[in-house]
Amino acid sequence: MKKKIILASMSLLLVMNACKVDLLDTTPYGQVTSQQYWRNGDDVVAATNAVYAPLLEEDGFAHTEYCFDNCSDDMHRAGDHSDETALELFTFDASNSHLLATWATKYEVISRANAVLINAPKVDMDETLRNRSMGEAYFLRGFVYWRLSLIYGEVPILLEEDAINLNFNKPKSSFEEVRAQAEADFLKAAELLPVSHAAAEAGRVTQGSANGFLAKLYVYNENWAKAIEYADKVIGNGAYTLAANFNENFELETENNPEVLFALQYETGWTADNSPAFYHTPQAYGGWGFHEPIEDLVEEFEEGDPRRAYSIYAPGDPVTRGSQGTEPFEADMTRVTGYAFRKYSAYTDAGDMSQSLNAPFLRVADVYLLAAEAKIRSGQNGDVELNMVRARAGLDPIAGATIEDIMHERRVELAGENERHQDLMRWDKGGILDISAHYSIDRGPYKPGRNFVKPKHYYFPLPQREVDLSNGVLVQNPNY
Repeated sequence: MKKKIILASMSLLLVMNACKVDLLDTTPYGQVTSQQYWRNGDDVVAATNAVYAPLLEEDGFAHTEYCFDNCSDDMHRAGDHSDETALELFTFDASNSHLLATWATKYEVISRANAVLINAPKVDMDETLRNRSMGEAYFLRGFVYWRLSLIYGEVPILLEEDAINLNFNKPKSSFEEVRAQAEADFLKAAELLPVSHAAAEAGRVTQGSANGFLAKLYVYNENWAKAIEYADKVIGNGAYTLAANFNENFELETENNPEVLFALQYETGWTADNSPAFYHTPQAYGGWGFHEPIEDLVEEFEEGDPRRAYSIYAPGDPVTRGSQGTEPFEADMTRVTGYAFRKYSAYTDAGDMSQSLNAPFLRVADVYLLAAEAKIRSGQNGDVELNMVRARAGLDPIAGATIEDIMHERRVELAGENERHQDLMRWDKGGILDISAHYSIDRGPYKPGRNFVKPKHYYFPLPQREVDLSNGVLVQNPNY
C-alpha cells in the first residue's frame, strides 16, 4: 500500500496542488473540478490516497507533532531550533513556526478530504470502493479535527458546504463543536470502512481505526460508558489483536500487523524525505536525533521489562545494522541525553538508516489501556485489559489496578508515541495530578523544572499569521 498510495496520487498533482502557506489561500477543490478528473473509481482512489499525503510531511506528523510531546517529561528537544526550545520550556508565543506549519498542513488534509466527500458520490464506480474511499476521507478529516482540538482547542470547522461556497474565512468553533465534528466523522467512517483489507491494501484505515479513536475521544470526554463500548468494538473483534511481541510494531517486516490500527506509511524514495525515523535515529546512524528520551523515562520501566530495550537505545545495548554487524550503543552517539528512541529506527541490508519504517499513531495496546482506564475511573475493575498488555511484555499481573498503574503502563508502553503530554494534561483536568507541580520538578540537566501555567498552556495559540490574515474573523486563544 505504501508505494500504491504514492503512485496513484501522482496523477492528481495537476489538480490538487498543496496549500502550504495558510488557511485563507485554500484551493476550492470542491468548486473547481478538472474535466480530466473525477471520471471513475481510479480517480477517486487516487484522490483519497492524496488525503494521506500531507500527514507524512515534516510539518504534518514526521517531526512537528513530536515537538509538542517534547513538552512532556519523557523527551528532550535535542535539535538546534529555537522554536522547539520554546515549546519545551513553555515560553512559546503565537509566532512559533511549528504552530503555523502544522496548521497549514492539517487544513490541507481537510481540504482534500472535503474534495473526496463532495465528488465521490457523483462518480460512476463500484459502490464498495466508493464507501471505502469516503470512509477514509471521513476518518482522516476526523483525525485532523481531533488533533486540532488537542493542539489549539478552538479552530474553524470547514466542511463540504464551505468548500462549495468558497467560505474559508470562518471564525473559530467552540472546543465542544470541534470535538463533536471529530466524533461525527469517526462515526461515519466506522459505518463505511471495512473491518480489514487485503494484504495489497495494508495500511489503509479500517473500522478498527475509527472505533479506536472514538474510544480515545470518549476517554478524553470522560464518557466512560461510550469509551468502554467503543474500545470493545476493537478488542472484542478478532481482527484486531496484540502482536505476539511488542517489537513487531516497530520492525519493517511486521509493521502492518493486526495490532496497528493507524500508522503513517513511509517508503524510502516514495514518501517525504524526512520521516520520523530521520528525526529520531541518532546522528551516528544517519539520522538527526532531534527527539531524545531522558533518563527519567528510562528509569520508569520495571526491571526485566523488554519494552525498554525495544523502545530506547541505552549505553551498552546491541545495535545490529545489516552488513555492518552488531556494535554496542554509546552515549556519545546522541546529541544530548545519551539515549535514543529505538522504536523509530530501522536499517537497510547495507547498514544505512531506513526511512521506510512506519510511524504508529494508534495501536490495540493503547485501546486496551484506554478501556482499563475508563473502567477504573468509573468504579469498575480494569485488571483484565491492563494485564493483557503486561502479559505480552512478560510482566506479572496486577490485582486491583489503580489509575496510577494505568499512568505507569501508558508511559512505558507508548513511550515516544506522542501521547504523554496530552495524557498528563487530561489527568490534570480530571483532578488526578497537578500538571503545574509535575512539570516544576527538576528531572536533571535535560529536563529542568518548567512553568506550566493553567489554563493558558492547555492549548497552544493560533498562528498569529492566520489571525492577522483573517481581518478580525479569527480571535486568538486566551492569554496569548
